[in-house]
Amino acid sequence: MKKDIHPNYRPVVFQDAGADFAFLTKSTVESKETIAWEDGNEYPLVKVEISSKSHPFYTGKQNIVDTAGRVDRFKRKYQK
Repeated sequence: MKKDIHPNYRPVVFQDAGADFAFLTKSTVESKETIAWEDGNEYPLVKVEISSKSHPFYTGKQNIVDTAGRVDRFKRKYQK
């Protein structure tokens, strides 16, 4: 095997700000932000929009994100 071609896996915290949820796992992703974790150590922080705490498949709840009134326009257009 070739040397120095494999990525460096290290502990990283992924944070879902919308669901107020974070988890620690290993990853190769780079980040400039850090966060103090429950064990007292500092880890790189990666902010994500969707996690298992906010995804409809895992929660069983459907959330509609209305951007620029598209949902309201659709409802008005097809309301009868």
